[in-house]
Amino acid sequence: MAAENGVGTLNSSHKLHLLSSAQHADKLLGEVEAVLSAATSKSPFKKFKNSLSPVQVKVIEDYVARIRQQMVRVLEAQGIALPEPAFESVHSIRVTIAFVRIAFQECTPNRMRGYGGFPDSKIRELNGLVDEMVGAVDKLDAYLARGLGQDLEARLERLEQAGADIEILKELERIISAHGFVEFRSTLSMILDRLETRRFEIAVFGRVSSGKSSLLNHMIQSDILPVGVNPITAVPTRLQFGPSPRLTVGYADRQPECCDVSRLEEYVSEQQNPSNYRHVTRIVVELPSARLQEGVVFVDTPGLGSLAAAGAAETLAYLPRCDLGVVLIDAGSTLTEDDLSTIRLLYDAGIPASVLLSKSDVLTRKDRDQSLAYVTDQIHSRLGLTTSVRPISIQPSHADLLDGWTSDVIVPLFDRYQQLMEDSLRRKIGSLREAVGTALKMRLERAPQASINTEEVDGSLRNATGRLAEVREICNEIIHRIRNGAEDALAAAAVKVAEAWSESSSAVPDSMVRDALVEYAADLSSTLLRALRNLAQALGETLTCTAQILTPSEMPSEEDLLSAIQEMPRLDLGSLRIDLHPSLLSKLSKRAGIRHGRSTLAKTIGPGVAEAFSSLGSLLDFWTRRTLTQIQLRFDSHADAYRAHLERMRGVNRLSPAQMEALQRDLSLLVGPAMPEMTSAS
Repeated sequence: MAAENGVGTLNSSHKLHLLSSAQHADKLLGEVEAVLSAATSKSPFKKFKNSLSPVQVKVIEDYVARIRQQMVRVLEAQGIALPEPAFESVHSIRVTIAFVRIAFQECTPNRMRGYGGFPDSKIRELNGLVDEMVGAVDKLDAYLARGLGQDLEARLERLEQAGADIEILKELERIISAHGFVEFRSTLSMILDRLETRRFEIAVFGRVSSGKSSLLNHMIQSDILPVGVNPITAVPTRLQFGPSPRLTVGYADRQPECCDVSRLEEYVSEQQNPSNYRHVTRIVVELPSARLQEGVVFVDTPGLGSLAAAGAAETLAYLPRCDLGVVLIDAGSTLTEDDLSTIRLLYDAGIPASVLLSKSDVLTRKDRDQSLAYVTDQIHSRLGLTTSVRPISIQPSHADLLDGWTSDVIVPLFDRYQQLMEDSLRRKIGSLREAVGTALKMRLERAPQASINTEEVDGSLRNATGRLAEVREICNEIIHRIRNGAEDALAAAAVKVAEAWSESSSAVPDSMVRDALVEYAADLSSTLLRALRNLAQALGETLTCTAQILTPSEMPSEEDLLSAIQEMPRLDLGSLRIDLHPSLLSKLSKRAGIRHGRSTLAKTIGPGVAEAFSSLGSLLDFWTRRTLTQIQLRFDSHADAYRAHLERMRGVNRLSPAQMEALQRDLSLLVGPAMPEMTSAS
């Protein structure tokens, strides 16, 4: 054959066949390795019995390695280059994880009914199991989506090379990795974010249209942030100094992109990015503003009381990242549960809060003083916090208010933001250190307490998660009834009208019909509200009972979940004109009056009422999804920690003496004087 080629080498077909055979052989060798690994794995579904001794396993692995080495030499001798890897490992893993998610989603009771009758007693438990597993898969997928830059060890090494004193973080990372405390990795990553940016972040919170974007535009002397009366900011927007205007948008499912700042509204407005369907995770606006040169970053956040459910969830997720929270309370409105909830969340996260009475120019001096006193008193009586409330306005006529707040609060921050950031980092590191120490204690101290039924505790958490799925379906059904409730509402109004006609021959007042329609909508909405309140109360009780068993010192607040339920949207009939006069037939009987009233209402205001109920249904859909998201976030923040405690309690009896010794050594290090403290970067 070599003679036929005219040269002493294989032709391209020969080489391709040899390479393909080698690749197939390598795949089969990989299957041998997979069998060895599977036989010794900790999987509950082991396929192979381990019939080999450790020495035999080592001999087989050595032979496999030698075969591969010889195979590479054979290919190289024939001038065959090894192909480069075709796929990114992260991409392949995420694709596989997507199928894992689907596998669990196919186990819901609704999707398993085709296999036979499903016992009602198992529906909630199975829904909880599916939601729990899908949630765990989603957390892993989110971690992978953030990319390789999340490698904590490599990031710590880069910071150390840059001159940062991070011994305490290195120790925490080592302990977290050594003992498998994956639930703490996101917190540690957030602290590293702060160290890498070296900026002091001031986040502005408030209800929709409280003036957040307007205030920030005024502060940075720009009109870059869109301003509107509808829910406007779908994700937190960071404003920081840059030599030239630039917009950077980060995504959960692809690489970040840079674009012109004029496109900001495409990503931050609920109108152009409803429920964050673009999967935006981070928005950074760089501007050459003199107000930003001192290293202080301003953050415009979604309104926690807005209908932008995804945005509200992003705000809750962002809370631990800021160093100062500025809470705007609209002077033209009143103090709401949303305002109080935001202040409480900031203080619960250990973040100082500056409370401002925005749009104070709409009030007289006397009314402004009364509002300030009222807000201050309510914060103290409702939250037990003593804080100063400052009036502000961006109107030129009241410039002294904003100037006073800026000089008293913001300018000092510009002068000492570095120290404030160090203090903030110490607080965050201290909280992480305490949490990791508690996890270590759980593994050590729970061993003798065999009286705790871990399966029963785990089952109660799973049933609580299943209740979330049930209520989600119930809410969807109620919202569907509200969306399509115009006809029944008009029928209810017609009954009221007929009753009025039976007593008087005059026209029915406009207010009577409106009240009847609003009352019908309110009755349906109250069903939705009760379902959510019952859910929050039940989940809160589950968390409290679990905490009493596992960690009595970490009891969740009874109001933690209930405070997620804020004021509901109401039916808005707009300017519908209603003019009803009784007919002769309607005076003969109530039934005839109802038929006449229903027919007249359907002809005169039917389309408008249908539109109003449809709009209410859409608003309640946004509101309900936002509320359920907040309830689940708050429940999971406790439940995930409890599940991790349960896993440690189950595994503690399998720990070797060396592992127990390592636990005790690391716990002593965390609580003892030997643990290094965070110091300023050199």
